[in-house]
Amino acid sequence: MRVLIVDDEKLARDRLRELLNDIGGHTVVGEAGNGAEAVERAAELNPDVLLMDIRMPGMDGLEAAMHLMGMDHPPSVIFTTAYDQHALDAFDVNAVDYLLKPIRKDRLANALTKARKLTGKQARDVIGQARPEPQARTHISVHLRGNIRLVPVPDIIYFIADSKYVVVRTPTEEHLIEDSLINLEKEFDDRFLRIHRNALIATKYIKGIEKSPGGVWQVALQGLDNRLSVSRRHTAAVRRWARNRPKAAP
Repeated sequence: MRVLIVDDEKLARDRLRELLNDIGGHTVVGEAGNGAEAVERAAELNPDVLLMDIRMPGMDGLEAAMHLMGMDHPPSVIFTTAYDQHALDAFDVNAVDYLLKPIRKDRLANALTKARKLTGKQARDVIGQARPEPQARTHISVHLRGNIRLVPVPDIIYFIADSKYVVVRTPTEEHLIEDSLINLEKEFDDRFLRIHRNALIATKYIKGIEKSPGGVWQVALQGLDNRLSVSRRHTAAVRRWARNRPKAAP
């Protein structure tokens, strides 16, 4: 199998390379040092399986695995972890494996055999057990002609529903994703404000709230010339947010 090794520690990556060479029958197609890099390299290299650390700076292994499952042909994922054995018991499912560091050759060989049989549903079940409490993503994955583009959430100005898609706007780009505003609002309620049934705005990009000549409240946004209208239903909540908005430091 074609293997991509993902760990923020070079010594750990080197150790896995050595074990794979000893086991034989597998090819290391590349390495990555964090979750975001893992997603990009997986889209580029099309590995069969990732050996991926869970705790990494920035995007962790669990979020990376969620993005990978959106690929047309997602790779299998074997997580490597420093969790104790009691925590590993909760992840004991008959699909992808969790390898406790330091990793033994026989455990890695068995995990690679199991990874051949992994299905998407089993992967989602495993990730759900590993992270029972939902955690907001650090990136949004955009699928472009079979590839994955990761958009950092702090770069997103707004989400706007458009037919069955959602427009993701950054200061320089627009993308379409298949998601729902309801789910996005639940996930990012601490940094986005609902101003309309079809629009969520990143509060850090709101420059001001003002009334148009026609009497409609609008949101002015940093970096964009256009203003977005606030629906009657959400006007009271938006104005309340504006009154309570923390004052910027001088």
